[in-house]
Amino acid sequence: MYSEFYSGVNMFQPIYRPRRLRSNENIRRMVRETTLSPDNLIYPLFVTHGKGMKKEIGSMPGNYQQSIDNIVKDCEEVKDLGIPAVLLFGIPEHKDEVGSEAYSDEGIVQHAIKAIKNKLPELVVITDVCLCEYTSHGHCGLIKNGVVQNDATLELLAREALSHAKAGADMVAPSDMMDGRVGAIRETLDSEGFYDIPIMSYAAKYASSFYGPFREAAESTPQFGDRRSYQMDAPNSREALREVALDIDEGADIVMVKPALAYLDIIYQVKQQFNLPVAAYNVSGEYSMIKAAAKLGWIDGERAMMESLIAIKRAGADIILTYFAKEAAALLNN
Repeated sequence: MYSEFYSGVNMFQPIYRPRRLRSNENIRRMVRETTLSPDNLIYPLFVTHGKGMKKEIGSMPGNYQQSIDNIVKDCEEVKDLGIPAVLLFGIPEHKDEVGSEAYSDEGIVQHAIKAIKNKLPELVVITDVCLCEYTSHGHCGLIKNGVVQNDATLELLAREALSHAKAGADMVAPSDMMDGRVGAIRETLDSEGFYDIPIMSYAAKYASSFYGPFREAAESTPQFGDRRSYQMDAPNSREALREVALDIDEGADIVMVKPALAYLDIIYQVKQQFNLPVAAYNVSGEYSMIKAAAKLGWIDGERAMMESLIAIKRAGADIILTYFAKEAAALLNN
């Protein structure tokens, strides 16, 4: 099988030498098949009440729960790095059974949107649409007899998305995994005149062990049970394609796979099958593992970061939501 690659004179003299195109950095750049740009990145942020607040998240070094004044400063840095968008998660002052602050016009995310857009009107502000950060039980929907109620939750998710749009959000991103939520949100936004607000759907969101640090960051750990009755089962791939197809039929403009690194095959399949922009969420556990190993000197943190992001892009992601966004953009800009 090797004969076509070697001369007949000496089998140890290859005709084709792939190493020729790896010989120096400029040649490698010229033939590089996958490239990454700050344009591909979205930076997640955690906004909380108060002023002058900046509390580091223990399991996610370099990331913080921040009050609005500091969030705006962070967003200025994001803009200066050439990152086009941020994704906002809110940490409410009070939680209750129905997640009231999620859809309140006076909610923390609603106020943060206004502050960011007032200071940085060109920065794209995307909002996470879910109830888990706001409910006292930590689940993504209303609870009745210990069960998450799908259809009753849809109205609240739609109200939340509408409140974000009214506050000035450029895009909404439902992450709850309730059946039919994209359609409910699209219908509500359109009925109120927000035809031009895109929906980035967490279309294939798996019940993953890699969310642990995020739950500390967003203070959203379920107080009973888990989320496997509504988030997807890790062994399934065909189901992911069905989920994506449903969200597209309901009006999603961008579809997301979450997590990213353990689901590169899903990103690839979604990209191959659907003609829509594909986002992938490089989640907290993926971030924190690299940070922890780098701190211990086991790996080169910067190289591992960039290799991971390139892998996600190579699999087919057009957009990567990542806590590495600022670090990666700084390297890419050099």
